Amino acid sequence: MRNFQFISIKLTLGLITGILLGYYFSINPIYPGISIPFLLIALGYYKKKEKRDAFPIFGLLAALLLICLGILVVTLSNLLSNRNHYAKQLSGQEQLFEIKVKSVLKPTSFSERYVVAVKYCDSSKVSGKLLLNLPLDSITNEFKIDDEFVFIGAPELVKKPLNPHQFDYKDYLKKQGISHQIRLEKAPLVKIPKPSKTLVGIASNFRDDLIKNLKTYNFGEAELSVIQALILGKRDDISNETYNDYKNAGAVHILAVSGLHIGILLIILQFLFKPLEVLRKGKQLKTVLVITALWVFAVIAGLSPSVVRAVTMFSFLAYAMNLNRPTNTFNIIALSIFFILLFKPLFLFQVGFQMSYLAVLAIVWIYPKLQRFWYPDNWLIRKLWQLLSVSLSAQLGVLPLSLFYFHQFPSLFFITNLIVVPFLGLILGIGVLVVVLAAMKALPEFLVEAYNYLITQMNAIISWVGNQEGFVFRDIPYDQVQLILGYAFIIGMVLYLTKPKFKNIVMFLGSLSGLLIWGIFNQYSLKTEERLILLHQTRNSVIIHQTAENLTVLHRNENLNQKIVNDFRVAERITEVKSSDLRNSYSIDGKSLVILDSTGVYPNQLHLDYVLLTESPKINLERLLDSIKPKVVLADGSNYKSYVHRWEATCLKRKVPFHHTGEKGAYYFKLNK
Repeated sequence: MRNFQFISIKLTLGLITGILLGYYFSINPIYPGISIPFLLIALGYYKKKEKRDAFPIFGLLAALLLICLGILVVTLSNLLSNRNHYAKQLSGQEQLFEIKVKSVLKPTSFSERYVVAVKYCDSSKVSGKLLLNLPLDSITNEFKIDDEFVFIGAPELVKKPLNPHQFDYKDYLKKQGISHQIRLEKAPLVKIPKPSKTLVGIASNFRDDLIKNLKTYNFGEAELSVIQALILGKRDDISNETYNDYKNAGAVHILAVSGLHIGILLIILQFLFKPLEVLRKGKQLKTVLVITALWVFAVIAGLSPSVVRAVTMFSFLAYAMNLNRPTNTFNIIALSIFFILLFKPLFLFQVGFQMSYLAVLAIVWIYPKLQRFWYPDNWLIRKLWQLLSVSLSAQLGVLPLSLFYFHQFPSLFFITNLIVVPFLGLILGIGVLVVVLAAMKALPEFLVEAYNYLITQMNAIISWVGNQEGFVFRDIPYDQVQLILGYAFIIGMVLYLTKPKFKNIVMFLGSLSGLLIWGIFNQYSLKTEERLILLHQTRNSVIIHQTAENLTVLHRNENLNQKIVNDFRVAERITEVKSSDLRNSYSIDGKSLVILDSTGVYPNQLHLDYVLLTESPKINLERLLDSIKPKVVLADGSNYKSYVHRWEATCLKRKVPFHHTGEKGAYYFKLNK
């Protein structure tokens, strides 16, 4: 495609390749660091010598330079490779730490969470980020960005998921440069007076002040939470019910200040500053004011990563819109991606970054093709078709990715976008005015009532669409192979429908065939699959038995975590799930499994294969090992940790394999099949 001829696109692809190589292969930063100066010298030499018809040595060297640059920036951003990282100073015992709060995360049901930068470990100056967990109490949001504390504790590595197909929180944090976490009581933290300030901290405090001012006015609770998300990018106060309504209606992007909001804001600013074009150098002045206003809005919205990404991209676009020569939009998007990843390479692995840019790229590429496909004469129909085309283009761009991450597809997304998006500019414009007037404590009551009513109606429409359960397709199994083939299919389909050339037909039919073959292969593999797995769940004992498309869930009590089972069911394409009580003994392919519960009663049977300890039985494990001589001892999440540690020590002493699901994760029983 001719768009790939732009230098910015080639630069961005080279940088992305380097970031992927550096992240997944953990390349030492010394190698790209040494290579880059030599490659620069070689580039300067071959630029003068290379002829147009010669072998493209210059191009290959440039590509290699960008790959090395990508490897370098991602390895340097992964501070674990830094010799000053706090992880290299950990002793396994409690130590003195000095930290600075970098971001405040949404609290869970059990704890408040903060991402903190570690400044000192004992007396050594260190670097790196840490996840800090504090117990919930009556005081919320006590700590703010830029606050600094001293505490004594022992950070631990973030654990891998304990059950199959469970969300990998360890990998999620790793892609944000976080490897360790710590859980503390609030009492041991000593606050440092007058900490240093950062721009992000100042922006966050300013946003918090704006929210406090808004709360003094008579907004509804649900409406205020949406206003905070819509204008200020703070979604912490949105209820699960409201969030699920937006998600099911395909409108969750409205709740995150991102490309859609900044794009609408750019259009409004271009209109407001248009009269300046009559002045001498008015276009340049207009561009400066528009870009400045965008970044002021980013500061108001707290400089969150999604806002910074969107404002960076549209700053490039605002500059391009005011150039005297035409500029390819793909070129501008590629430049914004290049500069963002150059300074924040780990953004590449964030779902928000991927979905935001894929949606924009799809709109830029597919929308014009849809307009050429049909251009209605009627003004109203034409505008509706344009809105539908934008929505359809964006959904095609993110469809495989959203199926891969969320396994859900809201089929009524186009209704939400047709009804809400046309008025989003008005909602955003009035919202900014409301926030500014609230900050000045000059917000009139009639405007509060009018805006509250507007948000109420928007919530009601989205709630109605989101509650049409029959049109929300959930639990769709979708793996990495389908992700790649899905994008190949969409690209091939668009190319084939616009230019039915032989190579486009081959790509379209090839990707379609690949999806069908992969689906058939998965179904065949599933028919021969059989697994027996001991899962980890706190205060319960759960064993699952998969036979082809059927799953039997054996559990001790009614406190079953359905999400653990559902994640496994979706990923393994299970069609039927049955549940039953867990018995005290089983025969597994000729091997015996005995389950000892709180009664502590066990059979007089020699040479058992598996013994599962549940509900903290008060037994003498050494006597049990002598009596029934099990080959493997298992302990699940229903046991006290003190008991588990004692059992583990006994098994280690007697050289009997011991598996605790709370430490090692789910246990896969060995089946002869």
